Amino acid sequence: MKIHPLINTSEALAELCGRLAQADFVCVDTEFMRENTYWPELCLIQIADTEEAAAIDPMAPGIDLGPLLDLLVDNEDVLKVFHAGGQDVEIIYNLTQRTPHPIFDTQIAMMAISQSEQIGYSNLVESWLGMAVDKGARFTDWSRRPLDARQLEYAIGDVTHLAKIFPRMLKRLVKTRRGEWLDAEMEKLADPDNYHSDPETAWERIRAAGRNPAMLGRLKALAAWREREAQDKNIPRGRIARDETLADIASHPPKQQADLAKVRGLSPGWKDNEIGRRMMQALAAAAPLPDEELPARTPRGAPLGKDGALVADLLKLLLKIRSREIDVAARLLARSDDLELLAAGVRKNLPLLEGWRFEQFGRDALQLVEGKLAFAVLGGKLRMTHIDEIHSQMDAQSAALALAANDEPGDAPLDSDEDADFVSPEVDQAAE
Repeated sequence: MKIHPLINTSEALAELCGRLAQADFVCVDTEFMRENTYWPELCLIQIADTEEAAAIDPMAPGIDLGPLLDLLVDNEDVLKVFHAGGQDVEIIYNLTQRTPHPIFDTQIAMMAISQSEQIGYSNLVESWLGMAVDKGARFTDWSRRPLDARQLEYAIGDVTHLAKIFPRMLKRLVKTRRGEWLDAEMEKLADPDNYHSDPETAWERIRAAGRNPAMLGRLKALAAWREREAQDKNIPRGRIARDETLADIASHPPKQQADLAKVRGLSPGWKDNEIGRRMMQALAAAAPLPDEELPARTPRGAPLGKDGALVADLLKLLLKIRSREIDVAARLLARSDDLELLAAGVRKNLPLLEGWRFEQFGRDALQLVEGKLAFAVLGGKLRMTHIDEIHSQMDAQSAALALAANDEPGDAPLDSDEDADFVSPEVDQAAE
């Protein structure tokens, strides 16, 4: 593979993108800094196909990134391959208000062909290529210039290795016929709504107790105010005020600006400075949250009453068993929150009850909570089976033992190694 010198001119970039536009896929990675800013500062872009690779300096004076951005967001014939690409996609969205498409993420793909939940890049390279990644430049300040040879080599490796891994991974997916499982996940990654910073929805990321419309209306106003302040100053939102501080103010709003000096998490200066004044203005303008915006009520209880939490635990055990059986990451099949909702009686809008997830896991999960499926220890191994099958197996074992002892079927005790013990989510009312 040809490795180009650092590209820092518009002409060299345009020539590179002209060639890459003919490739079947390109691997993309970015280096950025965001510790002290609201918007991530793009410092380096790496790109490769099977023939060539290059690092591009977006900070070079006068460089036109247009051909590169066109390749990423306009060219539908070239697949864009990332690893854990959420933040890379966010950066491209910030530059274009669009996302790369079509897109493929190797971290997500690994979940469909192994039990790896969120495999890191170094482990990915080691598992597929049998080589270790030099992590020496991992904590580089990518905004500093010039970048030395070791830094550039480290950065380029992120895409050259990926260009070798992706075709092999694709063959594995084709062989396992699980590629279609990933279609929705990749479209979700490319959904622009995931990267749009809308101040009016910022409150949804803040954990707050209760559904009081007045309190949530204040929280919405405060979160929108903080988001705009952070965007305007280009500093992390937490530098303005932390989530818990906003939630506390929304629950116990100060009557006047001077009271801000008593709020934990704010400096005393807020009692008479401009930012404190703007916060109080946001609070004063807050309106109760409309009914249609209120968060859904959390389902309480479960079909099995007080045993609902135990049913959720059984579902998690079922998920672990099925994940191991089909060699897929449990997180790709279902999330813990959805399992708890299922145990609580929810049957609508659960991904695990739709599409391929239902076929691979959801159907059994539903039967478990309905008392039709159980865990059985058969031959010393934990298995899933239907209640009727367990009873049939137990009856067959009893009959075999009875015949062996010249007794009537059904009279022999169950004392063989194949005895079946099972745990079901049914509640034994007679025992209470």
